[in-house]
Amino acid sequence: MARVINDSCISCGSCAAQCPVEAITQGDTQYEINADLCIDCGACEGGCPVGAITEA
Repeated sequence: MARVINDSCISCGSCAAQCPVEAITQGDTQYEINADLCIDCGACEGGCPVGAITEA
């Protein structure tokens, strides 16, 4: 199951830099995870400074 980014996202880009499959991109208001590309490795969750990424 893919991870999700909640409204706590500060759009710093740390998560996108950690993603090995480039499943995270900048959305209109915050970063977003493409569930079809996400391999649920958790690298993005560990790289988020504000804890905005959780399991879906």
